Amino acid sequence: MRLCSALLICLFAATPVLAAEPVRLSPEQALASDADRYAATFGVSGEEAQRRLDQQRASTALTDALRVRYRERLASISVVHRPDWHLLVRLTPGEQPADTIEAAGGLQIPVRFTTDAAATRITGVRLLDQYRYLLPQLIQGYRGAGVDPRTGGLVVMQRPGSDARAASEVETLLAARLGLPVRVRRLDAVLVDSAAIGGGRVEGPNAEGRRFRCTTGFVVRDPAGKLGITTAAHCPDTLHWRAPDGEERLLPMLGAWGAAQNDMQIHGGIGPAEPLVFSDRDKKVVRPITTWATRPMTRPGDWLCLRGESSGYACSEVELTDFAPPGDLCGGLCTSSWVTMRGPECRRGDSGAPIFLGSVAYGTLKGGAYTASGGCAFSYYQSVDYLPDGWRLLTAR
Repeated sequence: MRLCSALLICLFAATPVLAAEPVRLSPEQALASDADRYAATFGVSGEEAQRRLDQQRASTALTDALRVRYRERLASISVVHRPDWHLLVRLTPGEQPADTIEAAGGLQIPVRFTTDAAATRITGVRLLDQYRYLLPQLIQGYRGAGVDPRTGGLVVMQRPGSDARAASEVETLLAARLGLPVRVRRLDAVLVDSAAIGGGRVEGPNAEGRRFRCTTGFVVRDPAGKLGITTAAHCPDTLHWRAPDGEERLLPMLGAWGAAQNDMQIHGGIGPAEPLVFSDRDKKVVRPITTWATRPMTRPGDWLCLRGESSGYACSEVELTDFAPPGDLCGGLCTSSWVTMRGPECRRGDSGAPIFLGSVAYGTLKGGAYTASGGCAFSYYQSVDYLPDGWRLLTAR
């Protein structure tokens, strides 16, 4: 009996009466699966969806070059999908660069420019970090804030009904205080950690004895070669792995990191694991993890997918790359290093779920903003570049 996969997928080749070994996708097949979701969302052909995701991946190095070229004026570089696919470079006022088509990875990458940003991203992040302790005092029903890629200012989340003033009045007052444009987004949703269910499923009791389920994320290794599996730090400390065929084993905790920019704990006892993640709702298909993308490589508009026990296999766009959740979700002040994704797919129980595109790992889910009807306003994740010191993703060769 061997236990393997980034989500602790159990393969019982010697026991034919149990669950069959999952189908293994190649990196190309995994990306094609994500392209199918893209095609359905944006109403394009499968071939066009595949081309656009190839452009998304190939344009990462070009994005880095554009950041350097326009660093003095840069507010954001976003991936835009409608009416056509292109990169949008938003700059502060000044000379208008000509739209262009760049070559990257053998593909043509359309690049367009606008010069209407109120501030650079660097300025926005600095002010967010400077004022994030004060924002809860200034804004009733405060539910976090991030740098707005559309303006270079801030977007502030607020519970509706918590403030009798019009959103425009709050925006004006905050803009005068901060010296940047502010967009208030009122969410009829509760921003909470996605407490607990599994990409590979793990279960355990919390401090009060209530039993929760959580999602496992990626297989990691320490400098000595010890393997572990990630999940969210707000999940129970004592977890049992439960395989699709019913096999169960205790996973001892190796460490937990749950403040500021982290929400991760790592568990051992996973056996000779492989760098795989489930790639469908029914846990019959897995994909390899061959590499990773850092937060600086991630842009608003990037198309990413997750596999959570509640949401199953779902994909959506990145919205903010500099988001600071409210402090009570980070055991103190949260850093502005969290990445948000648009709804509609995130549910309680997806905590720790892997975020990926094709065979590339991006991060692990922390939580979401859940509406009263059970919908998802947005979710947010910890990027893989914030893995605890000494731990690295295990990748397929």
